[in-house]
Order: sequence, then C-alpha cells, then structure tokens
Amino acid sequence: MTTILLVDDDPLQASLMLSLLRRRFGEVCRANDAAEALCLIEQPEFARKLGLVICGHQTRGIGGPAFVSELRTRIPDLPVLVLGTSGEVPADYIQANVVVLGKPFAAERMLTLTGQMLTHSKNAVA
Repeated sequence: MTTILLVDDDPLQASLMLSLLRRRFGEVCRANDAAEALCLIEQPEFARKLGLVICGHQTRGIGGPAFVSELRTRIPDLPVLVLGTSGEVPADYIQANVVVLGKPFAAERMLTLTGQMLTHSKNAVA
C-alpha cells in the first residue's frame, strides 16, 4: 500500500486533513515539521512505500521550497502537493512533480489532486 506523508504543525488542521485523506486513500502518516518528515524519509521501508508528500508553503523550521529541495535529494521523483496561500508564486517550486494549491481550496479539489498525483507516482507501491 502506498503511503501519503502529511507535514503539518497545526493539530486541528492536521486532524481534519488526516481524516479526509484516510477515508479516501488509507495509509497516511503525519509529521509535525520538515525535520521530522526528513527523518521518516531516511527510513528505507518508509521511503519505499511513500507515494506523495503534502506540505504547506510555510513549514516550521525550513520553508516549503527548501523542504521540497531536500526531498528531491532523497527521492528525486516523489510528487509533492504544496498547500499555499493565494497569491504565492509557484515559481518557488519549479521542480517536476510539484503542484501548488492555493488556499482557500475545496476539500474535494485537494482530494482529486492527491489521487491524480498518486496515480502518476513512480514511487507508489501496488
């Protein structure tokens, strides 16, 4: 089964996102910040199952663009869905397999993008 990694330091927001994602996709793991996410990705078994990372543009510790760059050094083709605020410049995320979804967004739009990105994930485990 493919795992989704949600990086979110807001407990209430993360709880809602986890509930939505788990209902549709099953295996979802949460990291409180970029450092915790990178530690998880260093675990070979976890990285092998990882199909998508969902994070905010404003991650605690390092910012979203730096976090995505660090992800790319570990798993170059891993899709990333960045949840940003309206007006942010997607040019910060020029790498392939990065989609920026501006806030506010409908939950169904986020779930649809998640499904599409998982479908095209080279790292996805059947």
